[in-house]
Amino acid sequence: MKDIFEKPLFDRVRKDKPDIMNFVKIIEGSIEELPFCLSSIDHDWIIENVNFVFHCAATVKFNEPLHVATKINVQGTENILNLAKEMKNLKGFVHVSTAYSHCNRDEIREQFYPTPITADELRNMNESIMKVAAQWPNTYTFTKAITENMIETNENNLPISIFRPSIFSSTNSEPYPGWLENFRGASNTIIPVIIGLRRVFFLDTSIKWDLTPADYIVNSLISVMWDTVKSHQDTNQVKDPKIKPKIFNFVSGPDSPLTCGELFNMMNKNYMENPPLSSIWYKFCIFSTNSWVVYFLKFPLHWIPAALTDLLLIIVGKSPRMMNEYSKDDYLLNTIKQFITNEWTFDNTNTNELWSILSQEDRNLFPFSFKKFNWQSYNKNYYIGIKKYLLRENENDLEKALIKNRRLFWIHYTVVALFIYFILRVVFICIRYMGL
Repeated sequence: MKDIFEKPLFDRVRKDKPDIMNFVKIIEGSIEELPFCLSSIDHDWIIENVNFVFHCAATVKFNEPLHVATKINVQGTENILNLAKEMKNLKGFVHVSTAYSHCNRDEIREQFYPTPITADELRNMNESIMKVAAQWPNTYTFTKAITENMIETNENNLPISIFRPSIFSSTNSEPYPGWLENFRGASNTIIPVIIGLRRVFFLDTSIKWDLTPADYIVNSLISVMWDTVKSHQDTNQVKDPKIKPKIFNFVSGPDSPLTCGELFNMMNKNYMENPPLSSIWYKFCIFSTNSWVVYFLKFPLHWIPAALTDLLLIIVGKSPRMMNEYSKDDYLLNTIKQFITNEWTFDNTNTNELWSILSQEDRNLFPFSFKKFNWQSYNKNYYIGIKKYLLRENENDLEKALIKNRRLFWIHYTVVALFIYFILRVVFICIRYMGL
């Protein structure tokens, strides 16, 4: 844990509160099994001291086997709920779900939706349940939907709310503009394009992508906890099982829509000014909604260059890797296809109402509203963050990157010219052969 706090992410915290580690207690355990693999001392400490529970633990793998996803996302949540019921001083519980828990619907409001089966039925897994799960694109969203259904009854009568964030992206301002640390979310669709790996993309650029900056997610999550505590204290909801837990859709689309075409256009502008030094080719990508066009273009744009590159690597005594890179990229796109090729109508009334009741001081401390959000400025920082934190590039290498990009530019268009010449020659020879 000490190593984590030494990361640049916590520079500001260490500066403002050097003794921060004295206020952090780490308890090892497993949410999948009762009694969480906890010692009796740790269990008793939790029961006596915990006031607020942010339940974020989950498997977020889209391809997780159903029985594993069920054990972690459904059974794990139920175990935490039962533990929370024992907490003597619990004031609030926020369960982190996903805005796509019911992505089999076109419109997703801040409400509970019925599921074909219950959590208890899911645990008794059989072939019919696998057919039900197929109505969702992956086991992650399916088990999140089942978990929400389990929380709806609120049998433990807890002061609880559900928080549904959409696709997370880099931070807007804290701890730094553009900060991120993994390739999940929107980044794994952007990076292959800007480094020149992906040159053809099955995508409708008019589709809206619902991105949410990571620091905005944290700010809104904290605010949801405040509202959860306040609403249950004010209305005594805990004692009224008829009142369902409140749901907050944390989404950007209703207040500040962004199409993926706009996103890539902004990224392209940033690319031209500040290209990645780690590019493998000049940025060039054809977007199409015709699956056959994409399929056939992958041969000259992906697979043939990859095969030739791997052959060259083998000749010089190095390990081939490009064919494997494209296989991984295709697998990734198939995994997230449902979320990048479709759009949903989200309702965020509860989230906007929460923003409206915050004091100006709290809004300054915990900004999360997307009204008047500046995507142009944000995406510039997002792009720089990708280069700095994911591609591990030094900002002092800009001149080297520009020189390399100009070289890749001429190589790219030379290859394009030679390819066009080859096609025209083939056509000309065919015409002469046929005597036309």
